[in-house]
Amino acid sequence: MAPGPRDSNRGLPCPVSNGPMMSTFDLAAILLLLAAVIGVVNERTLALPRPVALLLGSLLVSSLIIGADTLFGHGAVRASLRDRIVQAQLPHVLLDGFLALLLFAGSLHVDLRRLRQRAWTILVLATVGVVLAALLFAFGLWALLWLVGEPIPLGWCFVLGAILAPTDAVAVEGLLAHIRLPRTLRAIIAGESLFNDGAAVVLFTTALLLVGGRRDVIGHGRLAEAILVEGLGGAAVGAAAGYLTWWVVRVSKDSSLALTISLALALSTYRAAAALGVSGPIAVVTAGLVLAWALGRVAEHDRWRTSLLAFWSMVDDLLNTLLYMLIGFVMLAIDLSWQALLAILLAVPLALLARLASVGGPMLLLDLKVRRTARAVGVLTWAGLRGGVSIALALILPETPWRGLLLAICFGVVIFTVVAQGLLLPRVVIALYGAPQPAPPAPATAE
Repeated sequence: MAPGPRDSNRGLPCPVSNGPMMSTFDLAAILLLLAAVIGVVNERTLALPRPVALLLGSLLVSSLIIGADTLFGHGAVRASLRDRIVQAQLPHVLLDGFLALLLFAGSLHVDLRRLRQRAWTILVLATVGVVLAALLFAFGLWALLWLVGEPIPLGWCFVLGAILAPTDAVAVEGLLAHIRLPRTLRAIIAGESLFNDGAAVVLFTTALLLVGGRRDVIGHGRLAEAILVEGLGGAAVGAAAGYLTWWVVRVSKDSSLALTISLALALSTYRAAAALGVSGPIAVVTAGLVLAWALGRVAEHDRWRTSLLAFWSMVDDLLNTLLYMLIGFVMLAIDLSWQALLAILLAVPLALLARLASVGGPMLLLDLKVRRTARAVGVLTWAGLRGGVSIALALILPETPWRGLLLAICFGVVIFTVVAQGLLLPRVVIALYGAPQPAPPAPATAE
């Protein structure tokens, strides 16, 4: 049999189908229509946080499709939809398109002063914390599954640990917008979630090489070197692109041109970094932070500054909507056997414990004021939501006997963190920091 066509960017096999193909545009149109319906229902009845409502709504639709197909279609409809989703190349859409735009949009709204104050903390959490979380989760999951008689090789547990190690900037940003937190802690959470994707992708690639027999990728400090080189290289590319963009934009008063240039900055920086072999996520975040610094030097009422921030808020909102809908529909590609459900039940608390240890250890070493640090660690642990990056990395796993189980575990952890942790995060913050004090009444003025 002749080999099928291959994806030019990553060398992955492209699906071949004789039936009508669902394009990325078709998928986006369907998801936006469903998102609009879910949004209206949520606004008028449930009043849940929007990310949670979208995810639960898409899960409900997926469950109805699976249930109806099981009863009446004998699995044919689900298989067809699964093929169409594969044809839309969802992992590549998430990693090569959504991620660059979402990280760039998120970086424009970070508190730069607080970010600089806690830069060392953010750096440690986004590198050492990611590696610790992956290792702790890998060893814990390997031991638990061995005890219950469903063993997975340790190497593949490490791959899954790398997939679930990064927190999701999109999910975190969407929930923090409605929660009162100390500004410094908010900056740490946002900064870590923006920067840890770069380290996680390096870790994921290294883990795949390890299970493929490449033991040389971790010897003699090569893993640390890879994270350092890709991180610093990505930051350099992003800083150069950001400064160049600011130099071009500041001589123009055309707000439409500024929007076009910023969009080109986000996408081209990500692709240029990938072509140079450095971290695309870190490059695009750095470019966004440089532009955010530049915007801080412009008067707030300046037309193009206002237009730029409004445009990226709209892009952020639109892509967030599509992302949470996509995550819910990934359920169509997952076989939830009893073994998978058992593994998810074991993995969810383990992921929380790994997150607690991976942020608690570094935070206690960086700040010896135990009471203050303990409260921050509690919020950092519970705010460690996983999202689209984890799902996308899991979907590009190669075909192995354990791929289905690994994908199911990843899906279960992502759903739990977004829904359960997302809904309870305000209560956790209140329990640790107290309820926000009401604003004092305005003084009466004489008539």
